[in-house]
Amino acid sequence: MTEPFFLSFLKALVVFAIALGAVPALVLAERRVSAFMQYRVGPNRVGPLGTLQPLADLIKMIFKEEVRPDGASPWIFSAAPAITAICALATAAIVPFGGVLVVGERRIPLIVADVEIGVLVALAMSSMAVYGLTLGGWSSNSKYSLLGGLRSSAQMISYELTLGLSLISVLLLSRDPEGFGSFGLRSAVETQAQGGLLSWNVFKAPISFLLFTIASFAETHRLPFDLPEAEPELVGGYHTEYSAMRFGLFFLGEYAAMFVSSCIIVCLFLGGWHLPFVADEVEVDGFGALLQLGSFLLKVGAVTFFFIHVRWTLPRFRYDQLMSLGWKVLLPVALLNLLVMGSLVALKVF
Repeated sequence: MTEPFFLSFLKALVVFAIALGAVPALVLAERRVSAFMQYRVGPNRVGPLGTLQPLADLIKMIFKEEVRPDGASPWIFSAAPAITAICALATAAIVPFGGVLVVGERRIPLIVADVEIGVLVALAMSSMAVYGLTLGGWSSNSKYSLLGGLRSSAQMISYELTLGLSLISVLLLSRDPEGFGSFGLRSAVETQAQGGLLSWNVFKAPISFLLFTIASFAETHRLPFDLPEAEPELVGGYHTEYSAMRFGLFFLGEYAAMFVSSCIIVCLFLGGWHLPFVADEVEVDGFGALLQLGSFLLKVGAVTFFFIHVRWTLPRFRYDQLMSLGWKVLLPVALLNLLVMGSLVALKVF
């Protein structure tokens, strides 16, 4: 049955609000966690316990003057931050936040775009987001920005291969309701929910989980892979010449990408909305939908905390170490892992 337009529009608004609202929450969590790890106080002035600090930062960026360097390409310079932010936020549309909500005779999937090629859409959108960084660095008419943009594109090419190969090894385990292989995130979650906690892909394919997580750090340009914006070498990298809300959009894109990457990790490896030791039902009522949503967001929160913790724990790689790790270590391990997982599936071990 085709879903009514108003219902699809309403779900899109809710998911957009969740993804957009996650950004200030992650910014505040980042500053709080980093302050705790460095024995500092952190935000404590604006609002109760500093909770309104992200709002104060947003207001500051809105009222700051927009500066564009002489010689910069005006249209591309303005469009690049929007490309990064839009691609990150749009990817949330293919994330299943729960099963199917049953209201009377109507069944409402808790996902905006329930497509069978959700994993391919996620890969495509993450690849498109890099265009924003590369174009922003090129259009700024600055050598620092250009180097940051080139680093971003080279880093994406290097780690996208590992990301895709680790995904393939997980997709070998996913089945749709008819028992056929599927590229959908919902199918990946439902497959893991059929056998309890040990059926989660993090236990079935731990090497794939490790590879995908490392590649996600590189794709979202988080430490120790934030070479495109390395301050000691490139001042600010691809966003050196950006200010005010254009810089804010790059900032938004980075944290939205971290949130969406965490959502995809949860769907593919950590059972999605499935609660361990609890009988999973795909079709649920209102309370069941809230329980599934809470379970999903709790797992996403744990993964994003890991992202933040790593940033303030590990030092940044040198650029040659970054490329060497991607091509000489992760890629061969991903190929070997794919061969092993394919053999196990062919032998019906899984």
